[in-house]
Amino acid sequence: QVQLVESGGGLVQAGGSLRLSCAASARTFSSRAMGWFRQAPGKEREFVAAISGSGGSTSHADSVKGRFTISRDNAKNTVLLQMDNLKPEDTAVYYCAAGQVAFITSRYIAWGQGTQVTVSS
Repeated sequence: QVQLVESGGGLVQAGGSLRLSCAASARTFSSRAMGWFRQAPGKEREFVAAISGSGGSTSHADSVKGRFTISRDNAKNTVLLQMDNLKPEDTAVYYCAAGQVAFITSRYIAWGQGTQVTVSS
């Protein structure tokens, strides 16, 4: 069983930066791909970024490419989302998710409680 706890959200002005962190409890952390998703009010949850278990492969949504970067530290069971040049449309609750396997897929088996990111114009 994997438990995930996100942190790092907050209020920032447009053009600013935030770094989200997700701490995982599982000893199998390095054998799982990890992902970040977000959900804005009134909208469906959407994919933001994912990283393979080794960290060698990443995927970013077109809407965040060039601005957001996902990374992981397997020694610390942590996955990060560096968010630069934030825009008001990035405002959402951001969720960390643990994948079922090491490579990036659409299957996620555990979710964090979410952290709020608010970008003011």
